[in-house]
Amino acid sequence: MATVRICVCGDEGAGKSSLITSLVKDVFVTNKIQSVLPQIHIPPTIGTPENVTTTIVDTSALPQERNTLRKELRKSNVILLVYSDHYSYERVALFWMPYFRSLGVNVPVVLCANKSDLTTTGSTAQVVEDEMMPVMAEFKEIDSCIRTSAREQHNVNEVFYLCQKAVTHPIAPLFDSKEGNLKPAAVAALKRIFYLSDKDQDGYLNDREMHNFQIKCFEKQLPDEDLENIKISISKAYPRSQIEKGIDQRAFIHLNKMFAEKGRHETIWIILRKYHYTDSLSLKDSFLHPKFDIPEYSSAELSPAGYRFFVDLFLLFDKDNDGGLNDAELDALFAPTPGLPSSWLETSFPESTVRNEGGHITLQGWLAQWSMTTFVSPKTTLAYLAYLGFEPPNARDSTTSALKTTKARKRRKRLGRVERNVVLCYVLGAPSSGKSSLLDAFLNRPFDSLYHPTIKPRTAVNSVELQGGKQCYLIMEELGELEPAILENRAKLDACDLICYTYDSSDPDSFSHIVALREKYPHLDELPAIYTALKADLDKTTQRSETQPDQYTMSLNMNAPLHVSVTWHSISELFVTLAEAATTQL
Repeated sequence: MATVRICVCGDEGAGKSSLITSLVKDVFVTNKIQSVLPQIHIPPTIGTPENVTTTIVDTSALPQERNTLRKELRKSNVILLVYSDHYSYERVALFWMPYFRSLGVNVPVVLCANKSDLTTTGSTAQVVEDEMMPVMAEFKEIDSCIRTSAREQHNVNEVFYLCQKAVTHPIAPLFDSKEGNLKPAAVAALKRIFYLSDKDQDGYLNDREMHNFQIKCFEKQLPDEDLENIKISISKAYPRSQIEKGIDQRAFIHLNKMFAEKGRHETIWIILRKYHYTDSLSLKDSFLHPKFDIPEYSSAELSPAGYRFFVDLFLLFDKDNDGGLNDAELDALFAPTPGLPSSWLETSFPESTVRNEGGHITLQGWLAQWSMTTFVSPKTTLAYLAYLGFEPPNARDSTTSALKTTKARKRRKRLGRVERNVVLCYVLGAPSSGKSSLLDAFLNRPFDSLYHPTIKPRTAVNSVELQGGKQCYLIMEELGELEPAILENRAKLDACDLICYTYDSSDPDSFSHIVALREKYPHLDELPAIYTALKADLDKTTQRSETQPDQYTMSLNMNAPLHVSVTWHSISELFVTLAEAATTQL
């Protein structure tokens, strides 16, 4: 619940105390009992913005009370500045506003022309135009202005409502009154909201989408008459707009600009807060980063609801129905986000996963990429679920319902199935043993006979169908020059499910690298492993090692190395073997 502290200021005799008394007693009090009223606390009432608790502080303009005034101003959330005649009006610009600035007080000011029953200076519109607008143009701190009369109970409730609204629904972050436009941050937030409301992504909010938007934000139906009036207003502003298709992004922004211009900025704030924006127009940290704990030796995966969301998102943005997301489609999909996740850029996305012949990520690759992201950094997935508009099946749930945690993996000396669908395999071996070609084959890339040494770690992720038809996602990582640092990092090894030791069966010096590696890092014994003899299409040679590979693995009570070649179709069986080994506890 919000609390608003209103400091009522102005020259002596402007009617400050009378306004406060009229609010509380609902009647004008002619006999002034005391010069400064005590603080008044008003509990939340229906109709006040956000149902706020309000504290109203009366002040004196006398020089001897200046110290008290200064303290109260610094404690306030909003200032109600009252004037009632020409002299006190002149003092607004000559004394009061400069005084607030000199104190470093940066809160909204509501300007109030009181005792309107005594003035004969014309209509309210004329007073606003002649008196108030010039002052508001000079001092951007002035949030709004109003004419009141405590004697006639005219706008008494309204003036304090404006003060509450200036705090709970501030205009300053939304609208630049000098430029007459919504501010860039507000426009950016509203563009994202338009994107999330345009469920069919056709660039227009049709009648059904507008009704759904109304219910989400205001929890009530949008009458057809009101919708028709909105369309008429937009047609006047944009005569060439295709209003029959619905409301486009430009018209949606214009509609909210109209709210700001008419003083209905609380409407914009209701919309923004429904979509989890803060007063500074950033998304709430608790929305982007909800609490999601992962027990030790467990991992995070997408839940069925999470997979369904990413499938629907892919299908929605594959506008040309070619089974892949091209650059333009990816740009459109990630429009309401900061862009591609940084971890994707680090793994040279989309080279990290499955692409079609045009080089565009397929649905299989899309789901594999998000499965890997969730495994490596669930916080990233949760943030992007928020950016992209994931809506939990149960409205009371958060974005965490798109994720689940696996049961803890415990390495034991007996076989047992691991209940997880995403597994990580480190691919280790001597330089030029064929690790990169193995990753290429995993992603169905053609064999490249040229040798390209791996400097930076390289990751590949794809789905693998296990025996019985179950599918899992296998992440294969080649460590490059970071291999020593990663193998010494226990946290990195704890996250790993399997090691694939590779050697070139045609190179006599290749296998000794594995022997040396295991001697240097004896804790690698704790991880399940598969030994793989690559380049089996070439002539096999005897290894210059104290023990030949078959004998070496036999001494470890392990299966003999699998002889494979990335040029053989049967290479796919290796990936099944790796996935099976990674999902079987030892």
